[in-house]
Amino acid sequence: MALDQIDVDKIGEAGETEMTFLDHLEELRWHIIRSLIAIIAVGITLFIFQDWLFNYIIFGPTHQDFISYQWICGLSEAVGLGETMCLEPPVFRKQAIGFGEAFITSIKVSFIAGFIAAFPYVFYEFWRFIKPGLYPKERKATRGVVFICSFLFLTGVCFGYFIIAPFAVNFLAGYTIPGVENSPTLSSFINYMVMFTAPAGLIFELPVLVYFLARVGLVTPQTMKQYRRHSIIGILLLAALITPPDVVTQFLIGIPLYFLYELSIMVAARTYKRYQEELND
Repeated sequence: MALDQIDVDKIGEAGETEMTFLDHLEELRWHIIRSLIAIIAVGITLFIFQDWLFNYIIFGPTHQDFISYQWICGLSEAVGLGETMCLEPPVFRKQAIGFGEAFITSIKVSFIAGFIAAFPYVFYEFWRFIKPGLYPKERKATRGVVFICSFLFLTGVCFGYFIIAPFAVNFLAGYTIPGVENSPTLSSFINYMVMFTAPAGLIFELPVLVYFLARVGLVTPQTMKQYRRHSIIGILLLAALITPPDVVTQFLIGIPLYFLYELSIMVAARTYKRYQEELND
């Protein structure tokens, strides 16, 4: 029987069939293939509708009617600051100077966006490969992990897109040197947009990472509390690496990261308590 036709979950629960190392590799291959098919299918669909993808998604933060600018301006007026916090992105041209750069960039953007959109299914395939090797208690403890990880990742991407990107675009596009016209290339703009979104999605997975580390006793809430001051410095350094040299933008990502760290401490406290209870049983 082909290995992709085997019900792996039933094998893990029944414990009747022991898979060899090559069987595991074959199974992993099929999980990777199905994940790639999902990414390619979404990427091709986005490539077909690339006009919509670029006009409304990729170049969205460069438009004056971008929803984040409306929210920020509305917030500024709501707190009595008038139009102090209102942002208006500078008008600038994006250049494709390399031969075939526009075509290559379209493919690159389509499949990066395809991976982000298909992330829940990709992680589901990854979890299907990992799950049979867990004990029943571990499976029960990790129930809902696919939804939680997907939610945190997409939340981080949305945070980077709707919060970090508008401030970063305003700062970088509006920063000029006397006698120099700021006309960024298409590829540089895309690279920065990816940097503003994808890393934020991975960073938002911090509570899940802490959960698994605390589950095996590698991280304790006491340790995380002890190194809280060090973590603040690390958070500021990380924010400086993934954002432009703009203090406002760095604090915009640094503050949520600090709250994620505090949330991770609470997650570690509950998880490590269970870990100690299991050791005492």
